[in-house]
Amino acid sequence: MAQFGISARPDVAGAWQNAKITDDPVTQSNKRGTITFATAGPNTRTTQLFINFGNNAGLDSQGFAPFGEVIEGMDVVDKINAEYREQPDQGRIQAQGKAYLDRSFPRLDRITAAVIVPPAPAEKKQ
Repeated sequence: MAQFGISARPDVAGAWQNAKITDDPVTQSNKRGTITFATAGPNTRTTQLFINFGNNAGLDSQGFAPFGEVIEGMDVVDKINAEYREQPDQGRIQAQGKAYLDRSFPRLDRITAAVIVPPAPAEKKQ
C-alpha cells in the first residue's frame, strides 16, 4: 500500500493529531486501487490515507472502510518508491516534519499537489 497524509509541517500535523474522524461502515472491500483511511482502532482516523496495491480484503473485518478508488493513473501509483516500506516513524514525522524525512529518507516520494476533480455530469437519456 502507498501511505500518505501526515503533513511534513509539524504545526499542521499537530493541529490534526487529536482531531479524530468517526468511522464509516465498511461497504466495499479493500481491493487494488481503493483509497482508505489508516486507523489505530475505532474512531481514530485523522489525515493518513493509503491506496491498496493489491487485494487487502483482510482489512475489511478490521474496520478499514474504503471511501474512494483510483480510476485513472494506477500506473503512476505503482511507480511510488517502495524502498522505505513503513520505516518512517509517524511520531517523528509529526514532531520533526520535512527535516526528518529529508535527512532519513532522501528518496521518499512526495505529493506536492493534489486536486479533487468533480465527476462529469451525467448524460441525459433521450
